[in-house]
Amino acid sequence: MTAAHPTVAASPRPDLVVTDSPTAADLALVSDALDRFNVERTGVDDRRPLAVLVREPRTHRMLGGLTGRTSLGLFFVDLFHLPPGLRGQGLGAEILRRAEEEACARGCRSAVLYTISFQAPGFYLKHGWRLLGEVPCDPPGTSRVFLTKQLSAAG
Repeated sequence: MTAAHPTVAASPRPDLVVTDSPTAADLALVSDALDRFNVERTGVDDRRPLAVLVREPRTHRMLGGLTGRTSLGLFFVDLFHLPPGLRGQGLGAEILRRAEEEACARGCRSAVLYTISFQAPGFYLKHGWRLLGEVPCDPPGTSRVFLTKQLSAAG
């Protein structure tokens, strides 16, 4: 005679929602849950935003800047924009330098970013970044350009 196993009621399968407008709370839940997982796995709780912002000196109105984050010894550059009138004066190089210095101060050993082939890969290459690879995207002939930079020899 075989032992009978009680029937376990299966939980209903969760709904899947494809959207182009997740709420800030939706994004935070995913980000925070992944961060908790990473902290549990590594014992390291060092994820922090990093931004170098460009403001108009009189009004303090935002003009542009760099945003990213640091985590587990890596600096991620997410976005970097300067309006055309502020380009070509060394401001971009100064923003990038300050962000890299702050990442180093936080213990980051390397950095990663992607740009688009028509944006600024040459700017980053000129400042010591190196090519990791490219992935074709639209329009035809365009690619996402993935770059990295060694920030320090510490480790």
